Amino acid sequence: MTEHFTRPDTAAFLAFLNAQEGPKMNEVSAEESREMMLAMGAIAEAPTGDLAVIRDISIPGPAGDIPARVYDARETRGAGPVMVFYHGGGFVIGNLDTHGPYCAEAARQLDIPVISIDYRLAPEHPFPAATDDCEAATRWIGSSPAELGYEVTGLIPSGDSAGGNLTIVTAMTLRDKPADVPVIMQNPLYPVVSGPDDEWQSLTDFADGYLLTAEGMAWFMEAYKPDSGDYRGAPLDFDQAGMPPTVMTTASLDPLRDQGIAYAEALRNAGVPVEHISADGNIHGYANLRQGIPSSNEDVSKAMNAVKKMLAEVTAPA
Repeated sequence: MTEHFTRPDTAAFLAFLNAQEGPKMNEVSAEESREMMLAMGAIAEAPTGDLAVIRDISIPGPAGDIPARVYDARETRGAGPVMVFYHGGGFVIGNLDTHGPYCAEAARQLDIPVISIDYRLAPEHPFPAATDDCEAATRWIGSSPAELGYEVTGLIPSGDSAGGNLTIVTAMTLRDKPADVPVIMQNPLYPVVSGPDDEWQSLTDFADGYLLTAEGMAWFMEAYKPDSGDYRGAPLDFDQAGMPPTVMTTASLDPLRDQGIAYAEALRNAGVPVEHISADGNIHGYANLRQGIPSSNEDVSKAMNAVKKMLAEVTAPA
């Protein structure tokens, strides 16, 4: 670790994490690994805190109802954009609870509704179940259903890691087959955007000891079984022209760092406005580790300030 800049609080968290005995997430069942993620969040993530609205709803989906949760800093809301959030966890773990604190913080800082989607997980529901659920949920939200109580004027897909993939994939799908309202920007956090067989230097450099491991990534991909020949499985390999303005983040100690940087470059090459923010000295998953790594709060706020700035630009009167 000494050859890569690591923040003091990140180094302390990694030392604590790597000293823990017992199996890793990829060495137990999917159900056990889901419980492990919840347990880590109870230790490492900041509290959800107070918010005017935290409300569970149900969204019709292709294989039954999709659970979702609405976060809003205001009791009532006029017409405006909505952030649709897809949680991370390798398409295998994570749920509404693991990412509740982050979604609440986004609702507070951005002052827009945030709706978190509890899409189907692998291995019980492999590719493309997650993408199908996220597309259906986002289209439904864009239709301004009565359950929301306000008019939705624009969609902002967002998510971390696997959810970053779902962010990009959903934006690509709605670029080609639009929803009732436009996708006005996207906000992926340290996304996975390439196929499981692609080689990246950061995946080698941070293969072990930095929370997300190469073995863990392989385990997630084996469970999810993405098709690299399908844009939903490897969006980096497909045309990004016409994608919405993008605020995306990477972390310098993340195995997924290099593919995220490559994705930002692909957007630029396609003429898409991009604000790429690097959390230098931090690790994959930092947005859900704000208590374990306190400096992550600054990374989250920096990214959300960039989202606010871009949102003001894309919604400004012509």
